[in-house]
Amino acid sequence: MKTFKLGGIHPAENKMAASQPIEEFPLPKQGIIPVSQHLGAPAKVLVKRGDQVKTGQLVAETAGFISANVHSPYTGKVKKIDHVIDASGYRHQAIIIDVAENEEWEEGIDTSGDIIRQVTAEPNEITEKMKAKGIVGLGGATFPSHVKLMVPEGKKVEYLIINGVECEPYLTNDHRLMLEKAEEMMIGVSILMKGLGVNKAIIGIENNKMDAVEKLQSLVKDFDGISVEPLKVKYPQGGEKQLIKALINREVPSGKLPLEVGCVVNNVATAYAVYEAVQKNKPLIDRIVTVTGKSLKKTANLKVRIGTKFSELVEYVGGLPEDTGKIVAGGPMTGKAITSLDVPVIKGTAGILIMNKKEARQAEPRTCIRCAKCTEVCPQGLEPFLLHQFGELQKPEDAEVNGIMDCIECGSCNYTCPSNRPLLEYIRYGKAQTNEMIRNRKQK
Repeated sequence: MKTFKLGGIHPAENKMAASQPIEEFPLPKQGIIPVSQHLGAPAKVLVKRGDQVKTGQLVAETAGFISANVHSPYTGKVKKIDHVIDASGYRHQAIIIDVAENEEWEEGIDTSGDIIRQVTAEPNEITEKMKAKGIVGLGGATFPSHVKLMVPEGKKVEYLIINGVECEPYLTNDHRLMLEKAEEMMIGVSILMKGLGVNKAIIGIENNKMDAVEKLQSLVKDFDGISVEPLKVKYPQGGEKQLIKALINREVPSGKLPLEVGCVVNNVATAYAVYEAVQKNKPLIDRIVTVTGKSLKKTANLKVRIGTKFSELVEYVGGLPEDTGKIVAGGPMTGKAITSLDVPVIKGTAGILIMNKKEARQAEPRTCIRCAKCTEVCPQGLEPFLLHQFGELQKPEDAEVNGIMDCIECGSCNYTCPSNRPLLEYIRYGKAQTNEMIRNRKQK
């Protein structure tokens, strides 16, 4: 069974919501729409207080090459433009909309359930439609997806790699999407292939989701150039570089992008969003969110409009359990702990994890014993114990030399450390310092 070779771990999967079908979540009474839901520059607000907006209407436009449009997920009235705390813990500008009872969609958006199979859009139209509809990577990075189709002169794409791995414990939203929206997702893959001008696409899925593998394999006969590959269960198989290594045995060089080895990588949910944008003219205004945890009364995979508060989703599954120890936006390995449920779902929200006190308890850090376990499991071949020190001691020059910018922040080092060292926390801190140093150097 294919997998990447270097490092990796096997955390408990805890995929409790895997059997829960996608449910349509009701519209909230008020939506909070941040204008920075993507990597890059925040979008520029186009509406003002008191404006009436329709569902799917452009409310904030791109403000740079790396930026993304933001659309209203609701019909209603703009209550105010304000700065709100989001899942990052920081205040960002947002559009607050009071949601109307009767929904009115922006003209031209196809809201029927009909599947449109024939792709008539030309490559440049595909790129422009993705940009116009605010499509970003839904695998975690939220990188504006249209930029990936703008291949620089001198570079050539041979493979489109589609990430259906979902190796993060607890999360099951991609799994359910592959089962329930398989054909639409496959059309989305073919659209991306056309946009990139490639004739080969590989969908990688870990073999703990064989029902999804079989479902997609049953469809590939209708799609030229697309194959489905089951992969060994191993974290972080869903990392871009790890997935490329597992599927086509190519290694992305340090500091380079997958394009360097002839690949573009997209998530399965991104492919589905591309289908909706190109074939249905629908902006990215909703996504599937896994709400899960061992102590919850029920777990769920919910199709949620962007801007819905976390609190409403948690209430839907029975409310916070008494033994709640931590609330995580995302999964336990790469997600971020949040202090309030009054934060909105954004394009990058894959899950809400409610950890009980036993799971959430952090053991007291002890002195590093130089066991090298963190080095053994690092999928990037780094020395996390050393990078931790450079971060803690604020030595960005040494951190850069030792490859800190190659860290994919998967958390494997934290997971395996017998001394409970906060390795990833200080590495993230060190990366931020190093990144700032590099930017300052380029500006001189």
